[in-house]
Amino acid sequence: MQVVIVDGANVVGSRPDGWWRDRAGAARRLHDALSATDLAGQDEVVLVLEGDARRGPRAGQERRLRTVHAAKSGDDAIVEEVKSEIAIGDGRGVTVVTADRALRDRVEAAGASSRSPRWLLDQL
Repeated sequence: MQVVIVDGANVVGSRPDGWWRDRAGAARRLHDALSATDLAGQDEVVLVLEGDARRGPRAGQERRLRTVHAAKSGDDAIVEEVKSEIAIGDGRGVTVVTADRALRDRVEAAGASSRSPRWLLDQL
């Protein structure tokens, strides 16, 4: 089992396409792209949204894509998702997509690997 957890704010913010004018719309576009794409080797994708982006796609499961609305810090929610996935204990691989160095350090300490937003965007 392979799980990829997407730092929605970081991935959306990695492209200067006007996302800041409509954070909910940008989150919806990312969600739709993730829904329509079969990421090679990934069994589940978790999209974590925070702030105004939560007004975009609803939280919940849609096939292999699960959307999580962070109550406060998106980074804290991502670390909790990593810990929950690792705690299942079936040897699943967990990868977090973010360019945030501090977050990468936190998720790697919790047992996940990390990839850059470019890695994800190249597949969408």
